[in-house]
Formats: sequence, structure tokens, C-alpha cells
Amino acid sequence: MSNLQRMLDDIEMEVNLTRHLIGKHALDGRVMEAMKQVPRHKFLPEGFRSLAYDNSPAPIGWGQTISQPYIVALMTDLLNPKPTDTILEIGTGSGYQAAILSKLVKQVYSLEVIGELADKARLRLKKMGYDNVTVKTGDGHSGWLEHAPYNGIIVTAATSYVPEALLEQLAIGARLVIPVGLAYSYQELTLIEKKANGGIESRNILDVNFVPLVGRHGNGTKASGDVHDR
Repeated sequence: MSNLQRMLDDIEMEVNLTRHLIGKHALDGRVMEAMKQVPRHKFLPEGFRSLAYDNSPAPIGWGQTISQPYIVALMTDLLNPKPTDTILEIGTGSGYQAAILSKLVKQVYSLEVIGELADKARLRLKKMGYDNVTVKTGDGHSGWLEHAPYNGIIVTAATSYVPEALLEQLAIGARLVIPVGLAYSYQELTLIEKKANGGIESRNILDVNFVPLVGRHGNGTKASGDVHDR
């Protein structure tokens, strides 16, 4: 069995173990195909590439990590991405999540607060041919108004509240996937949908552990790592 197939099998196993929480027995086939197509090892420093297909976070430098494959797949699935969508990602990290999304949607705009990470991710994604991803250094709390409204927003760092700017930049009928809770503690992966009347419907999915969303309104160090708790 290849390392990639082992990762895909591990994701399916996690889905089965958490099916009572996530409300499904399998993730969207398009999402799983994207997970199969994107080479995760190319988003890791050479010294950590042996960890690329483990179902766990892995270091990417600056004290940050690439997220657990199951969490990447689950958050992507929850976003319900469509080929015509424009998606906003808060927390570029290595660029792996953006690369997955690029296989599924028309355009991805991604914000990263750590300038060095943003620069490296931008160059990596360009070299690998992910031409429908645009990366910018910026404060995720404020979103990216220029390209709003978005057909989906995905946040890869925790916040104790849902930033108002992100709700405002979400299109009607679109979804926001975000970990909400206290820093350096367990949070709830939360799925938010904006209704036709502008109202918000929210549902907690499962426990996760992300470090804080950092910027003008936050503290700590932005990272895209996670651990989930069944």
C-alpha cells in the first residue's frame, strides 16, 4: 500500500469513527479525489517529508504546522465547494488547504498573517501550477473585502468569536467553517450558513484544537495545526 493510499484510508476510518458527530458516513467524492491529487509532501520542509502522509499535523517552520489530513478533508467537505465558487481562506500556512480547494472551485483568495509563510506559499503554489490561488499577507479578522462576497470562507485558526467582517463578506446561502473557542484549548469546529434573510444558522461539528487567529484583534501565534478529540 502506498503512503498516499494509507492517508486516504485513514481519513475514511476517521470519518467512520466520527460519523455520529459529522452526520455522514463518507465525505464528498470530489473532496477525496482532491486529497488524492495534491502531493502533501511538497508542502513540507524536506526534513519532515517522511511525515507527509501520516494522519497528523506536521511542522512547516515558524512554529507552525500543516493540518491533519482528516481535518483538511472534513473542513473542505463542510464548505460544500462548487466548481463556480470563489472561496476565502484565512490562514494560508503552507498552502496545502488552498491547493485542495483550488481543485474544487473557480478561485481561492488566501490570507496569511506571517509574511514569510505567505511569501513561501505564494511561490510554492505558483511553481506547482495552482494558478487560481491568490495569497496575500494580512489580518484574517478583517477578511478580504475587495473580492467579496464569497461563496464560502474557511478559517484555519481559532477565535473566541466569529469576526463580523467574515459574516458580512459571506454570500447569501454560503458557508463559513471556523474553529471557535479559547486559545490553546479545545474549540468547536463550527459550521455557519448565511440565510436568505441575512440571518445566521450555526452548528457545532466536533472538538478541535487550533492555536489563535492572530492579527489586529488577536494574540499569540497564528498556525494551521490541529488535533481533534472524539
